[in-house]
Amino acid sequence: MFFKEKRVSSSVIIFIICLIVHAAEVFFLRTDETVFAECFVNKVFGIVVLFVLLALLKMKWSDIGFKAARFLPDCLKGFLICAVFYTIGFGAEFIALAVQGNPGHMEFFVTGFSLTGDVNKQTGVLFVLMCIFFNIINVWMEEGLFRGFYITYLKEKIGPKGALFLAALLFGIWHLVTPLRSVIDGQMTIPEFAVMSIGYVVLSALMGIKWGMLYEQSGSVWIGLADHFFNNCVVTNLLHVVTETGVDENQIMRVLIGELTSFVAVVIYVRLKKAKVAKCALA
Repeated sequence: MFFKEKRVSSSVIIFIICLIVHAAEVFFLRTDETVFAECFVNKVFGIVVLFVLLALLKMKWSDIGFKAARFLPDCLKGFLICAVFYTIGFGAEFIALAVQGNPGHMEFFVTGFSLTGDVNKQTGVLFVLMCIFFNIINVWMEEGLFRGFYITYLKEKIGPKGALFLAALLFGIWHLVTPLRSVIDGQMTIPEFAVMSIGYVVLSALMGIKWGMLYEQSGSVWIGLADHFFNNCVVTNLLHVVTETGVDENQIMRVLIGELTSFVAVVIYVRLKKAKVAKCALA
């Protein structure tokens, strides 16, 4: 009964519980600094939380967008979105490097994501498979909780827009943990932390809005989940731009261009689709 009557407050409580586990892993377990190169314990915990919540609310996974019949076509759409707009991002990165007189080339190897530019290259098949596996867990948890569950669970109480923006805000705050560890470890100054945190949270929230809009329009998490997976696994962990002076030196440019252009495209698409539906309703 509490979950149904206190939807906003219970959502925040669920988020705080997951955030505590996330912070404990990042600050103490530090699994991303081990051979796993990924913080996955909090993601597994989040998936378990989703199983429990769905059981308590008598809901099915399909109720929060995990629709089996839509898996393949919607995943292809998500991969296409990411591939198209990150092609623009990579292109801009190569052009910028060439203009700087430091041309780059693309290489395939495994690294973990780092805000401070640290790179630990792995080329073994096992590492590639681990990267793919952990990224599947990551997007399953984040899309399942922040898009599928929160938007579905909250829209009855605060409306579709309210649910979309609250879920995106929580998703943005979720990403504060990593830069906070960097400043505590002395890898980042407080001013750098402030700038990085604002940018990281805003960008994560915008990505959350984009994936949330895709979920609302399709009724399926698969489009956003596939785009999210391609972004994390392929663009960030597997494909890298290498120059004589380093690896992924202009990665932030690639990410900003890829994500912001895709965000604008999705917003335009959704608005045009809504306008078309409204026009048909009046006809």
